[in-house]
Amino acid sequence: MTSSEAGIARSLLSAAAVRERAHAMLAIGRAGGLEHWRVDMDRLPAAAAYVAEVVRAQYPHLDVPFHARWRHFFSGGRDLWSELERDRAWKDPAERARAAFDLAVTSVLLDAGAGPGWRYADRATGAVAGRSEGLAIASFDMFADGAFSAGGDWLRADARRLRKLNGDDLARGFQVGDDNPLVGLDGRAALLRRLGEQAEARPDLFALEDQPRPGGLYDAMAARAAGGRLPAADILAVLLDALGPIWEGRPSLGGVPLGDCWPHPAMPGDGFVPLHKLSQWLSYSLVEPLQDAGLEVTDLDGLTGLAEYRNGGLFMDLGVLTLADPAEAARPQPVDGPLVVGWRAMTVALLDEIAPLVRRELGVGAGAMPLASVLEGGTWAAGRKAAAAAREGGGPPLSIISDGTVF
Repeated sequence: MTSSEAGIARSLLSAAAVRERAHAMLAIGRAGGLEHWRVDMDRLPAAAAYVAEVVRAQYPHLDVPFHARWRHFFSGGRDLWSELERDRAWKDPAERARAAFDLAVTSVLLDAGAGPGWRYADRATGAVAGRSEGLAIASFDMFADGAFSAGGDWLRADARRLRKLNGDDLARGFQVGDDNPLVGLDGRAALLRRLGEQAEARPDLFALEDQPRPGGLYDAMAARAAGGRLPAADILAVLLDALGPIWEGRPSLGGVPLGDCWPHPAMPGDGFVPLHKLSQWLSYSLVEPLQDAGLEVTDLDGLTGLAEYRNGGLFMDLGVLTLADPAEAARPQPVDGPLVVGWRAMTVALLDEIAPLVRRELGVGAGAMPLASVLEGGTWAAGRKAAAAAREGGGPPLSIISDGTVF
């Protein structure tokens, strides 16, 4: 370990680093420097028009909410979280925020791709959903049942309970069976166990006002707010510090775990490409609990777009990104391979590029529609629509080897 390596590692743990390296990767791709990819920026305006059409269809008044996990806690027309929390006599806004953090953190960490065959039947409404929406309702039901609580107060997640969770616990909660397989089941359980272990190991972040729990991160973030204002990038900074060690099999540098950050042969300098997809998805999902507790979250566009297969698939399906060898689409691709790392990085940069074009199509400014709303309205929904038109079942355009913690 060297101090210079540790310094490089820490420099990669920020939204600014994600954005800088992503745009560097896109520039390399546009110059023809990526073995696996071809980039056609001339197709971006048509892609923006396609996204704008999807936004108008879903939000005719252009009142697009933020891209966040809370959008998925709706089933059969019911807002499940609002129904659950409004019947609780919260001691103060901070207590409510900690519970919301407990739910958001556990649910987002369970949100990696489910695979095409898995479905979840919501016991409250009878609605059946797969993919991200199904994972959200399944994790919500487990939370509401106290499956993440050590006892007493059910509406919480406790470190000492999380570190004992196993694949069988999740299989029961997620209705998994031979006829309903879920990709990466054991990987998801292991991730929550490591979350529990890390919460106990870092009381300075997870236990400022309470026993170790994901909800303790609320207090850590509130402590960083100056005059009640917290930059969105600081949410991610706390999460990357808090969650770094829970990601198994990820690169590290100078003894510092890098999380969702991978080497790529085309990237100059240290060669690393930070992406931090789940941590940024979680950052977006913590904005509303922080706001509800009375904090003002500023500079939301300090976060980046998300390097996941709906956004990345949008650019592939609409021809902005194409494979140099189309046969690669059917070959299983590792998440740490240059094909996938390059695709994900360029996706982040292209989201920055498409956002102002979408706003122009809609006649709104960045203040009315920040990147978080462009994602929600938006590129994620448009990516799903394009996938459904391109492939039976609407799956991703690449065959990706997943352990349940990236996609």
